[in-house]
Amino acid sequence: MTAGTPTDGIVVDGFASVPTMGLNTTTGGVGGCAVKVKTLDELKTYSDSNNKYVILIDGVIDMAGMVPLRSDKTVIGLPGSKLINGGFEIYKRQNIVIRNVFFQGAPDDTLKINQNTHHVWVDHCTFSDGDVYPDGKEHDGLFDITRETTHITVSRSLFKNHSKTMLIGHSDGATGDTGFLKTTVHHNVFMTDQRHPRVRFGEVHVYNNYFLNNALYGVASTMNAKVLVEGNYFKNVPYPSYVGYGDSGPGELVQRNNILDNSGTFQTAGSAFDPKTYYNYTVDDPSTIPNLLNKVGVGIIDPWKAAGVAQF
Repeated sequence: MTAGTPTDGIVVDGFASVPTMGLNTTTGGVGGCAVKVKTLDELKTYSDSNNKYVILIDGVIDMAGMVPLRSDKTVIGLPGSKLINGGFEIYKRQNIVIRNVFFQGAPDDTLKINQNTHHVWVDHCTFSDGDVYPDGKEHDGLFDITRETTHITVSRSLFKNHSKTMLIGHSDGATGDTGFLKTTVHHNVFMTDQRHPRVRFGEVHVYNNYFLNNALYGVASTMNAKVLVEGNYFKNVPYPSYVGYGDSGPGELVQRNNILDNSGTFQTAGSAFDPKTYYNYTVDDPSTIPNLLNKVGVGIIDPWKAAGVAQF
């Protein structure tokens, strides 16, 4: 069966939609075969193939660690599906879409996007350590974007029951990341402790997200990163933003049109960057952002429409 264009009415936006590096936008596995997988072996057969596929996750699959995901893939979770105890490593790849996937309980990262990867769209996913918490405090981050990776969009996803959430930029010494790590983070709900995201060197646009009960902080801009934080809602967040963090030197961070509800004050510095030099976008009224609780994560979109195929 050949996959068609997604028909759920949601299109890729932000940095993942920007034409560059030989791609006009991010389309994933559109035009390839749609396959349904129920076991880890079946998943690896298609995720680690060089062919174009739309991969539909059917049921609960124990990843048993990190599984490679190659270029020109769309991964979509069917109702009731989960990927547990692991996640995807995307290494030197391009043109990948991941939607409606529930990632749970990975001891390492759930998504590790690195080494010159570009054009990845993650939408309507749920990332969690499950209902047992604080076990996840000992796990690594949920989502890493590192090592000259760029043009990533993370949208309409739910992050919960975890501590270290999203790292953009591998280390203070990874100066080669300068000019890369262009990432858009919008309309997500962060119910985790910290790193929403923590950024080094990159240009990152964080808008219309709901930061809820973050025990440590919201966003951190370090090591000459340029971060724009706009139109978000922070509730019960002691430190909405940091400029510099731990041993990492400062970056630039601009905040505008955010709502602070029982939260601390922003740290800001510099002028950051203007996302509209790359793409068009519209910022929703930040007072409406708490309504995202019922609109993000898995179970909101029709996976078959997202896959662009008839149910089989």
